[in-house]
Amino acid sequence: MKWILLIIAGLFEVAFAACLGKAKEAAGTESIYWYSGFILCLVISMSLLIKVTKQLPIGTAYAVWTGIGAVGTVLVGIFIFNEPATFWRLFFITTLIFSIVGLKVVSH
Repeated sequence: MKWILLIIAGLFEVAFAACLGKAKEAAGTESIYWYSGFILCLVISMSLLIKVTKQLPIGTAYAVWTGIGAVGTVLVGIFIFNEPATFWRLFFITTLIFSIVGLKVVSH
């Protein structure tokens, strides 16, 4: 259950980063909604991370959380914000995914 919560926390990290990107593109009231989504996702993500770190080592939990956030945010950037999907970006995101999986495998 702790790993599922950590994955959910990471997904909310992706969501708060996506909200920031959308808020940057929005104007007026719409940007307020995106910033509100950012704050809500941030609170949920951090709350879940705090809960998980009571059961998992902080180094592992934080690395996995940021890794999920980094990979997810790059993918959101590519698919939603039309950022470039170059070979090297995808190569390094792939190595990051393998590192996240490796941390889970070696954690107790």
